[in-house]
Order: sequence, then C-alpha cells, then structure tokens
Amino acid sequence: MKPLLKIYISIFIVLVSVGCKKELLNTIPNDRITSDIFWTQEKDAVTACNALYTFLDGTNQLQRDVFSDVAHTNNEYGDYKAIETGAYNAISPVVQAEWTNDYKGIHGANYFLENIGKVASIDTGLITHLTGEVRFLRAYFYTNLVFIYGDVPLITKSLSIDEAKNVVRTPASEIVDFIYNELNEAANELPVNATEKGRITKGAALALNARTMLYAKRFDKAAELAKAVIDLGVYSLYPSYKQLFSYAAENNSEVVLDKEFLKNVYANNVMELFAPFSILSNGVTVVPLKKIADNYQMTNGKGINETGSGFDPYNPYKNRDPRLKYSIYVPGDTLPTGAIFDSRPNSGTADAVGSNYQVSVTGFYVKKYINSEDITDLGNCGINIILMRYAEVLLTYAEAKIELGQIDGSVYDAINAVRQRPDVNMPSISEAQTQAELRETVRHERMVELAFEGQRFFDIRRWGIADQVFTVPVAGITYVKNGQLTTVVQPGFVRSFQKRDYLWPIPQKELDLNRDLKQNEGW
Repeated sequence: MKPLLKIYISIFIVLVSVGCKKELLNTIPNDRITSDIFWTQEKDAVTACNALYTFLDGTNQLQRDVFSDVAHTNNEYGDYKAIETGAYNAISPVVQAEWTNDYKGIHGANYFLENIGKVASIDTGLITHLTGEVRFLRAYFYTNLVFIYGDVPLITKSLSIDEAKNVVRTPASEIVDFIYNELNEAANELPVNATEKGRITKGAALALNARTMLYAKRFDKAAELAKAVIDLGVYSLYPSYKQLFSYAAENNSEVVLDKEFLKNVYANNVMELFAPFSILSNGVTVVPLKKIADNYQMTNGKGINETGSGFDPYNPYKNRDPRLKYSIYVPGDTLPTGAIFDSRPNSGTADAVGSNYQVSVTGFYVKKYINSEDITDLGNCGINIILMRYAEVLLTYAEAKIELGQIDGSVYDAINAVRQRPDVNMPSISEAQTQAELRETVRHERMVELAFEGQRFFDIRRWGIADQVFTVPVAGITYVKNGQLTTVVQPGFVRSFQKRDYLWPIPQKELDLNRDLKQNEGW
C-alpha cells in the first residue's frame, strides 16, 4: 500500500472535484480524470478508496495531548499556545483545520459510495471490502467531529453548493447512532485479517465502535464491542512496550489500525514534533509535563507520594514503572545518537533547560516514535503512526464493565494484561477494589499506557474533569541546585480551561458561509 500513496493522493484530489457540473461540458477533457471514464474498473475503486486513507489522523493525533494535562507546546507563539492559555477562538487555524479535514474525508467517502456501483467487477468480495473500508473512514471522521465540536451536520451524500449553504447541525446523539450503525455494517463487510498491510479490518471497525460508544457513555455497547474484538483472537499485546513505536515493530499483533507512511513518498515529521534539541538543532513542538512523569508508579505498584513507595526525590527515575522511561526522555537516558541525555539547567549540554529558547522548557522530551533511522532526515520519517491498538481495547472493555457495575475477573484480567506486558511487568491489581477505586485504576492506566498518543485529550473531556486537571503548572524535571532540590517551572505561562472549552467552537468561516449553523455555547 505504501508505494502507491503518492499516486492515490494525486488522483483523489481530482476525483473529489468532478461530477457536479458535467452539463457544462460534454466532451471528455484529456488533462484530467473524469467520472465518465474513471468508475469503470476494479483498480479505480481501489485507487479511490486508498486515497481516502490520507484523511486519517496522523501526527496531529499525537499533538492533541497538548490540549490535555500531560503535554505542553514548546512554541512561544501560535495556535497551540493559544489553546493552552484559553486565548483561541472560532478563527483559530487548528479549529478550522480539524473541521476541514474531516469533512473533506466525508465528502470523498460519500462520493465513493455513490459511484462504487458503477464499477463492473466479478470480484464482489473486493467491492464489499472496499465499501466497508469507506464506511469505516466516514464513521472515523464523524467520531472526531462529534466529540470535538458536539452537534455537527450529518451529511451522507454529495451536496450542491446551494444545499451546502443550508445544512444544519444534527444532535450529537443522532450522529453517535449513525456511527454505531455504520460501523456495524462495515464490520460485516470487512475481513478479519487484512488483505494488505495497513488496510482496515473487521477488528478495526469493532474497536472504533467500542471507542465511540465508550466516549458516548453507552457502556453496554462499548463492553460488547470491545469483547468482540478480544474474541476475534487475532490481536495480542506486543511483548516489548519499549519497541512498540519502532520500525521493527510496525504492523505487529497489537496494532488494530495505523496510518502508513513511507520515507520520500508519504512521510511525516514526528521527529520534529518530539525529538530532543540536541538531535533536532531546532525547536521541539510537544514536551511532557511533570504531571505525567509523576503519575508513573513505583515498581512496587505504589504512587510516588504513597507511604512505603520507596521514592527517592534525589533519584526520581529509579524503580519506576518502566513505561516512564519508554515514553519520556529523562536525564541519564541514551539518545539515538549515542549521547547521554542531560537536560538539567546546569549540565552544559545542548539540551540544558534555558540554554536557548528552543529547548524543552520542562526538560522532558517524548520518546515514542524517536528512532535512529530518522535522525539524518528529521522531516522525512516513514514510521507508521498507531491510531488504535489492542491495549486500548482491553482498557475500554475494563472501563465499560466498571461503569456498568459488572465487575468480575475479566475486568482485572484486562487491566493486568496491560500492566504485565513482559517488559513492563507491573504488579497485578488487587481484586478487592470498589467500583470507585477501579474507576481510578483504569483511568490511571489509560493515562500512562496511552500517553502522547492523543487519547488524553478526549478522556479528560468525556470524564468531565478537564476544567479541574488542565490548569497544571508548566513544570518539568527536578534537579539539585546549590544542594537543594529545584523543579523547573516556566514562569508566566498560565494554562486555562473554561466550561466552554469542553467543545471547540464551530469555525467562523463555516458560520459565515451558512447562516443556518449556530455557534457552540460560550463562543
């Protein structure tokens, strides 16, 4: 699939623009592809379907954690800082970009589904699979939209310009109903095992449906769908969390869905987002906050502030949940270049906090997706970005069962499977926890297991705690200065979250084009 992405992108740009005004020209132009000659062969359907994959989230999903309590934008100016400080609005580019990308994908999916019947094919299985993939993609885009903006227009067919000017917002509950039904249909049309690496499968449809139902607090359906993924028997936890985001682990048994990339053809810039300054020689975009580092437990299962934890503030990264050092660069780590990472302000290294305005202001850097294969060409990364993985499915199942009050051995098994991955091997949780205790346990696991993968953005909003937890200090590493423990803090940076921020504003451009659209409360 990867080598064809460049071709698919070019073709799709043309495809989505044809078809509405054919009456203006009866001849077939020779400088572009038109619907008169395109929707005829199986390869046309494959090409059009594959092009829709480009609208899937990529590194933008990882950056969403800046809008949570685990990460911070290291840029002094721009959209991400505005959202962190509550200074964004309906004309902010990131607010518009999310809306535009998702609706472009939806438009392309609608166009595909309207034309796929024209393709003459004896391989009905192929057409069915492709239809299932496109149904999945349309549902994926609507999942983003409904949980970021709330009520949004539900559009399931190509619209004329006049029709587009008069669409109205559909209640979120109806969109969730649509997603549920659409993904059920897609699951019936998709194969259990991918016909090609990177393609959408039955398990992906079930897992996205489980995620959506969990977000929507339809816990009975979330538990049922997550269990269906488990029962497929095709997914398992990759034994090495440390290597999970490496090239060597691409397309492993834990990956339910990823976005495929390829150097020099369809690359991403994940190194430029996360890598330490000494590798980049440029400004990093996303850095971890002290809060997430402090939330990794000790290897005995206790929090660092619990009695008997054994936490040593002078050696804060010793005997901690291994996922801490698999996810975050901390002083003493070895960089992909072979150098020892040391971000202490008095270290004298290129990564020292305060040495220039481009280094991490917290002294932490994200370690996921930082690979030696990319250090010579930082904006040309070919690593796939994981969008859904089996660990999330297990935690979705556990959370849904906890919220339903259906606490049994399967709930503990799901959580402990994640905690006891071979190279993590944290102590199993006790079967004596109350519902409230288990709720906090599974929320903790989601926080540390899925850190810097974009899920925390949605989690703190759906749990209704964003206004309580978002306003953490922009703080980082603790080090010894003049014999005293000192914590790095970015002065003058105040994070802000109001009730209105649970939903982003509808982009002002959309309101200007369509007076029938109404703005979210508070904006």
